[in-house]
Amino acid sequence: MDLAVQQTDRIRPVAVRLASEEEAIATARVLAKQFAESASSRDIDRLLPHAELDALSQSGLLSITVPSEYGGLDVSNAVLAEVTAILAEADGSIGQIPQNHFYILEALRVDGSEEQKRFFFGRALAGDRFGNALSEKGTKTVGHYNTRIVREGLGYRINGRKYYSTGVIFADWITVFALDDEERLTMSFVPRGTEGIEIVDDWDGFGQRTTGSGTTILNNVYVRADAVVSHQKGFERPTTIGSVGQIIHAGVDLGIARAAFAETVEFVKTNARPWMNSGVESASDDPLTIAKVGQIAIRLEAATAVVERAGRKVDIAQIDPSEANVVAATLAVAAAKVLTTEIALEASNTLFELAGTSSVRVGLNLDRHWRNARTHTLHDPVRWKYHVVGNYHLNGVTPPKNGAL
Repeated sequence: MDLAVQQTDRIRPVAVRLASEEEAIATARVLAKQFAESASSRDIDRLLPHAELDALSQSGLLSITVPSEYGGLDVSNAVLAEVTAILAEADGSIGQIPQNHFYILEALRVDGSEEQKRFFFGRALAGDRFGNALSEKGTKTVGHYNTRIVREGLGYRINGRKYYSTGVIFADWITVFALDDEERLTMSFVPRGTEGIEIVDDWDGFGQRTTGSGTTILNNVYVRADAVVSHQKGFERPTTIGSVGQIIHAGVDLGIARAAFAETVEFVKTNARPWMNSGVESASDDPLTIAKVGQIAIRLEAATAVVERAGRKVDIAQIDPSEANVVAATLAVAAAKVLTTEIALEASNTLFELAGTSSVRVGLNLDRHWRNARTHTLHDPVRWKYHVVGNYHLNGVTPPKNGAL
């Protein structure tokens, strides 16, 4: 069957083909500067970034992980995380939206058929966006699913209800995760606008307000057999699916932390007053303030370095997915996610500690950094990452294979 007939009806200019990792970083910085200008107003009024996502598609950044044998740039995961951090520093929501897109491309790389890879990597190179319909409410855990895919003729039908569908509102392809009749997890690519798909813009979180993470209702949705990937296989052997997904989350948190730190420095320099007993003329000369700013800067630097190191380990595991390499990548990414979670929360909280009462004015909207950090860091609780790392070193227990590690 020819997958080409499944193209969506959304028409955009074909995306730019980026030529190097340096160009990818430079492109991200240019876009970030544009996105940052209206990030606060988008957050306040909950204006979804449709135009910004179109610009992101056109830029070529959404295809930077496509393998070189399919025409892609195949960047290092360290670069992928840094691109994410650059975008998230400008706008935490925009930084998060492509996370599932890249996770899906990695799952496709690991378990897609040759025909599927050629077609869907081609769509990514053209600028198409892939959104996820994964998480569900009301199940025993986040790793359990009620959504089902059943055979019908030459294809399948999917029924279910998904929540926290980050990116689906902006997507050209709805990527649906469902259990087959043998309880195996599948991943299906369904064109936007397919009959039976209803997307509800009902995300009302106090942070990451414009990720479009609403509800996706699947009512007897038809999917072709050649658009279904056995996602279960990706967790029956050592792979980097989880590590890629998680290092992007780390990049989002790192970007939010950088944004909060930059706001802190600017506000302390220009608006904050020194404490009355400090004996200095300006807040930027207060020795306790200086020390706290230095502490945050150092921890940001450390988190950045750990993310980069983890990215290199994921690169190695992608090339040679041995048990040892995949475990090393998993542990390194877990460490990166812990450190970026902690610095995102600390930096966004320190902003108000050092800037003072005048910084909490609603019109400044500086609280968006804390709200974004607190909301995004709820992904995959870090308390369990501490456990996974400790259990490996102390008891030799191999980390579980799932999308959260």
